[in-house]
Amino acid sequence: MTDELLSRIREAIRGESLNGWLFYNFRHRDRLSDEILGIDTVTTNTRPWAYLVPTSGTPLKISHAIEAHILDQLPGKTVIYVEREAFFHAFEPFAGQNWAAHLCEEIPVLSFLDAGTAAGITRAGMNLISAASLIQRLKGLLDDDALASHERAATGLYDIVEETWSFIAHAYQTGQKVDEGTIRRRILEGMETRGLETDHPPIVAAGSHAGDPHYDFSGDGAIFQKGDVIQLDLWAKEKAKGSIYADISWVGVFDEKLDKEVDQAWAALVGAREEALSFAEKELCSGIPPTGASIDARVRGYLHAAGYQTALRHRTGHGIDTECHGSGVNLDSIEFPDQRRLLDGACFSVEPGLYFENFGLRTEIDVYIKEGRPCVSGKERQRKLLHCARSVF
Repeated sequence: MTDELLSRIREAIRGESLNGWLFYNFRHRDRLSDEILGIDTVTTNTRPWAYLVPTSGTPLKISHAIEAHILDQLPGKTVIYVEREAFFHAFEPFAGQNWAAHLCEEIPVLSFLDAGTAAGITRAGMNLISAASLIQRLKGLLDDDALASHERAATGLYDIVEETWSFIAHAYQTGQKVDEGTIRRRILEGMETRGLETDHPPIVAAGSHAGDPHYDFSGDGAIFQKGDVIQLDLWAKEKAKGSIYADISWVGVFDEKLDKEVDQAWAALVGAREEALSFAEKELCSGIPPTGASIDARVRGYLHAAGYQTALRHRTGHGIDTECHGSGVNLDSIEFPDQRRLLDGACFSVEPGLYFENFGLRTEIDVYIKEGRPCVSGKERQRKLLHCARSVF
């Protein structure tokens, strides 16, 4: 661990007015503890270890006798234990203090500390608080270099969408068959050309398949039919270590005209997306950063008022960092309610979606907070549905 990392961890602790941050792992179940502390996942971890970082003073390493060196690369004093009670006894000097730990009732993706261990530490006298906000401060707030990486990835994805839709429109105009697999391969080729990588192939969904938010297929998938709604959802980052993801969705119709029902649903989605942006900007200008839950509730209320409450299937957005679904604030008030606030450096998607039996629509943009203002990543966001009457945007 570098002095810089230790300083950043302590800065995060102080930012939440806590006494320290407790890291814990057993069989590498906590990927965040391994990642933050730089613990190699191939290291043998058959016994629990703990690493306690106070706001000041010497960190404490608690390791089992048969894996006594597992934390040697970290600074601090070492306590070796054999009996389980001795493990918990090592926490007693911190009795009465408030410590962050990787547990969270609302956001399970950040919750790794098992109930039994948490109970034992609590009996030792420590007050355990969710580390969700500290994780955001350490991983989910991007500096200028990280935001520049994100912007480059976003611009690349926008270029790929433009090229892809031009191909689709040309196929329609010339009567050529085109299928989901062909389009997915073209998108992946566009990523490779631009030096981008992804953790999963993009979503290309035609017709009723667009009504499935996480649609996937094997082989060539479905052939596009006249009138099909086409959903394109793609995410990628640069290949260099520490690069930041971008994640966008665009929608078009495999036709020269737009269906009224589809067009009305699209207008409601764009209105909800813009409502999220204006609400976030208003709150930030007031000096009180909004929570992810408050933005999601605002978007959900907008779409309910428009009559689409039964067409909603997911939250409004997710945090973005070195992972597409990152550790920062999610725009979520119902699935995994996120009461963390959008601080400077936060990066997240805004992606309201409406899903029906015959089609689905999702508009997705990426936003980051810089100097107290929301900034939309990449190029101009989609405002009108794409169609095939022309081959360029």
